Amino acid sequence: MRTAQIERNTKETKINLSLNLDGGEISINTGVGFFDHMLNSFAIHGGFGLCVKVEGDLQVDCHHTIEDVGIVLGSAFSQALGNKGGIERFGSFYVPMDEALAFAAVDISGRPYLVFKGDFPQDRCGEYDCCMTEEFFRAFAFNGGITLHVSAEYGKNSHHMVEAMFKAVAHAMRLAVKQRGSNEVLSAKGVL
Repeated sequence: MRTAQIERNTKETKINLSLNLDGGEISINTGVGFFDHMLNSFAIHGGFGLCVKVEGDLQVDCHHTIEDVGIVLGSAFSQALGNKGGIERFGSFYVPMDEALAFAAVDISGRPYLVFKGDFPQDRCGEYDCCMTEEFFRAFAFNGGITLHVSAEYGKNSHHMVEAMFKAVAHAMRLAVKQRGSNEVLSAKGVL
Protein backbone atom coordinates (compact mmCIF):
# COMPACT_ATOMS: atom_id res chain seq x y z
CA MET A 1 0.00 0.00 0.00
CA ARG A 2 1.36 3.41 -0.96
CA THR A 3 0.15 5.12 2.18
CA ALA A 4 1.52 6.80 5.28
CA GLN A 5 0.08 7.97 8.59
CA ILE A 6 2.21 10.32 10.69
CA GLU A 7 1.58 12.07 13.98
CA ARG A 8 4.11 14.69 15.07
CA ASN A 9 3.81 16.64 18.31
CA THR A 10 6.12 19.45 19.41
CA LYS A 11 5.74 22.43 21.72
CA GLU A 12 4.83 24.49 18.64
CA THR A 13 2.57 22.20 16.60
CA LYS A 14 0.51 19.04 16.80
CA ILE A 15 0.06 17.45 13.39
CA ASN A 16 -1.85 14.38 12.29
CA LEU A 17 -1.44 13.60 8.58
CA SER A 18 -2.43 10.69 6.37
CA LEU A 19 -1.41 10.31 2.73
CA ASN A 20 -2.52 7.93 0.00
CA LEU A 21 -0.54 8.30 -3.22
CA ASP A 22 -3.34 6.68 -5.20
CA GLY A 23 -6.20 8.93 -4.11
CA GLY A 24 -8.82 9.01 -1.42
CA GLU A 25 -10.32 11.37 1.10
CA ILE A 26 -9.16 14.99 1.27
CA SER A 27 -9.65 16.88 4.52
CA ILE A 28 -7.45 19.84 5.43
CA ASN A 29 -7.55 21.94 8.61
CA THR A 30 -4.37 23.82 9.52
CA GLY A 31 -5.94 26.96 10.96
CA VAL A 32 -4.50 29.04 8.08
CA GLY A 33 -7.22 29.42 5.45
CA PHE A 34 -5.06 30.15 2.43
CA PHE A 35 -2.68 27.31 3.34
CA ASP A 36 -5.67 24.96 3.59
CA HIS A 37 -6.60 26.08 0.07
CA MET A 38 -3.05 25.35 -1.17
CA LEU A 39 -2.92 21.87 0.39
CA ASN A 40 -6.37 21.07 -0.96
CA SER A 41 -5.24 22.12 -4.45
CA PHE A 42 -2.03 20.07 -4.02
CA ALA A 43 -4.06 16.95 -3.16
CA ILE A 44 -6.60 17.41 -5.94
CA HIS A 45 -4.06 18.17 -8.67
CA GLY A 46 -1.72 15.42 -7.51
CA GLY A 47 -4.50 12.88 -7.26
CA PHE A 48 -3.55 12.19 -3.65
CA GLY A 49 -5.67 11.29 -0.67
CA LEU A 50 -4.59 13.76 2.01
CA CYS A 51 -5.94 14.43 5.47
CA VAL A 52 -4.19 17.05 7.61
CA LYS A 53 -5.21 18.29 11.06
CA VAL A 54 -3.00 20.83 12.80
CA GLU A 55 -3.03 22.65 16.11
CA GLY A 56 -0.33 25.29 15.81
CA ASP A 57 0.90 28.32 17.70
CA LEU A 58 -0.90 30.71 15.36
CA GLN A 59 -0.91 33.34 18.12
CA VAL A 60 2.79 33.73 17.20
CA ASP A 61 2.37 33.58 13.41
CA CYS A 62 1.92 30.99 10.67
CA HIS A 63 5.60 30.00 10.39
CA HIS A 64 5.74 26.89 12.58
CA THR A 65 2.45 25.52 11.26
CA ILE A 66 3.43 25.80 7.60
CA GLU A 67 7.02 24.62 7.97
CA ASP A 68 6.05 21.68 10.19
CA VAL A 69 3.37 20.53 7.76
CA GLY A 70 6.10 20.56 5.09
CA ILE A 71 8.25 18.35 7.33
CA VAL A 72 5.44 15.87 7.93
CA LEU A 73 4.19 15.82 4.31
CA GLY A 74 7.70 15.19 3.00
CA SER A 75 8.18 12.41 5.56
CA ALA A 76 4.85 10.89 4.53
CA PHE A 77 5.88 10.76 0.86
CA SER A 78 9.17 9.12 1.85
CA GLN A 79 7.36 6.56 3.99
CA ALA A 80 4.69 5.81 1.37
CA LEU A 81 7.30 5.28 -1.35
CA GLY A 82 9.52 2.92 0.65
CA ASN A 83 12.59 2.00 -1.43
CA LYS A 84 11.16 3.98 -4.38
CA GLY A 85 11.01 0.87 -6.55
CA GLY A 86 8.66 0.91 -9.52
CA ILE A 87 8.08 4.67 -9.78
CA GLU A 88 8.86 7.03 -12.63
CA ARG A 89 11.04 9.06 -10.21
CA PHE A 90 11.09 12.26 -12.31
CA GLY A 91 8.34 14.74 -13.09
CA SER A 92 8.01 18.29 -14.34
CA PHE A 93 5.07 20.55 -15.07
CA TYR A 94 4.09 24.12 -15.97
CA VAL A 95 0.91 25.66 -14.56
CA PRO A 96 -0.52 28.96 -15.82
CA MET A 97 -2.96 30.78 -13.59
CA ASP A 98 -4.29 33.96 -15.16
CA GLU A 99 -1.27 36.30 -15.45
CA ALA A 100 1.04 33.99 -13.48
CA LEU A 101 3.10 31.03 -14.64
CA ALA A 102 4.82 28.49 -12.38
CA PHE A 103 7.15 25.59 -13.11
CA ALA A 104 8.20 22.60 -11.01
CA ALA A 105 10.62 19.74 -11.60
CA VAL A 106 11.20 16.89 -9.15
CA ASP A 107 13.53 13.94 -8.78
CA ILE A 108 12.59 11.54 -5.99
CA SER A 109 16.24 10.63 -5.62
CA GLY A 110 16.89 10.43 -1.90
CA ARG A 111 19.13 13.49 -2.37
CA PRO A 112 17.18 16.45 -1.00
CA TYR A 113 17.72 19.83 -2.60
CA LEU A 114 15.63 22.92 -3.25
CA VAL A 115 16.01 25.58 -5.91
CA PHE A 116 13.30 28.19 -5.36
CA LYS A 117 12.51 31.30 -7.38
CA GLY A 118 9.61 33.53 -6.45
CA ASP A 119 9.32 37.26 -5.91
CA PHE A 120 5.82 37.91 -4.64
CA PRO A 121 4.39 41.41 -5.15
CA GLN A 122 2.07 41.17 -2.14
CA ASP A 123 3.51 39.93 1.17
CA ARG A 124 0.39 38.11 2.35
CA CYS A 125 -2.58 36.09 1.18
CA GLY A 126 -4.99 36.28 4.09
CA GLU A 127 -3.13 35.00 7.17
CA TYR A 128 -0.52 33.28 4.97
CA ASP A 129 2.89 34.95 4.69
CA CYS A 130 4.04 34.44 1.10
CA CYS A 131 7.67 34.06 2.25
CA MET A 132 6.54 30.78 3.87
CA THR A 133 6.12 29.21 0.42
CA GLU A 134 9.87 28.68 0.19
CA GLU A 135 10.05 27.41 3.78
CA PHE A 136 7.27 24.90 3.10
CA PHE A 137 8.86 23.54 -0.05
CA ARG A 138 12.29 23.33 1.61
CA ALA A 139 10.87 21.32 4.52
CA PHE A 140 8.92 19.13 2.08
CA ALA A 141 11.91 18.42 -0.17
CA PHE A 142 14.42 17.79 2.60
CA ASN A 143 12.16 15.46 4.56
CA GLY A 144 10.95 13.67 1.44
CA GLY A 145 14.39 13.08 -0.03
CA ILE A 146 13.33 15.04 -3.10
CA THR A 147 15.30 17.30 -5.42
CA LEU A 148 12.82 20.08 -6.14
CA HIS A 149 13.11 23.04 -8.47
CA VAL A 150 10.11 25.35 -8.29
CA SER A 151 9.66 28.81 -9.69
CA ALA A 152 7.09 31.48 -10.20
CA GLU A 153 8.26 32.49 -13.66
CA TYR A 154 6.21 35.69 -13.55
CA GLY A 155 3.00 37.14 -12.21
CA LYS A 156 1.42 40.21 -10.63
CA ASN A 157 -0.86 38.60 -8.05
CA SER A 158 0.73 36.67 -5.18
CA HIS A 159 -2.33 34.45 -4.76
CA HIS A 160 -2.09 33.29 -8.36
CA MET A 161 1.69 32.84 -8.18
CA VAL A 162 1.69 30.76 -4.99
CA GLU A 163 -1.27 28.67 -6.09
CA ALA A 164 0.31 27.98 -9.48
CA MET A 165 3.47 26.81 -7.66
CA PHE A 166 1.56 24.38 -5.43
CA LYS A 167 -0.32 23.02 -8.44
CA ALA A 168 2.88 22.67 -10.50
CA VAL A 169 4.58 20.73 -7.70
CA ALA A 170 1.48 18.54 -7.31
CA HIS A 171 1.45 17.63 -11.00
CA ALA A 172 5.21 17.02 -11.04
CA MET A 173 4.88 14.74 -7.99
CA ARG A 174 1.93 12.92 -9.58
CA LEU A 175 4.11 12.10 -12.59
CA ALA A 176 7.11 11.12 -10.44
CA VAL A 177 5.22 8.70 -8.16
CA LYS A 178 3.40 7.04 -11.08
CA GLN A 179 4.02 3.30 -11.16
CA ARG A 180 6.04 2.01 -14.13
CA GLY A 181 4.90 -1.62 -14.13
CA SER A 182 8.24 -2.83 -12.79
CA ASN A 183 9.35 -2.92 -9.16
CA GLU A 184 12.92 -2.03 -10.05
CA VAL A 185 14.43 1.21 -8.80
CA LEU A 186 15.05 3.64 -11.66
CA SER A 187 18.76 4.18 -11.03
CA ALA A 188 22.00 2.99 -12.63
CA LYS A 189 23.15 2.25 -9.06
CA GLY A 190 20.17 -0.02 -8.45
CA VAL A 191 19.23 1.85 -5.25
CA LEU A 192 18.17 5.35 -4.29
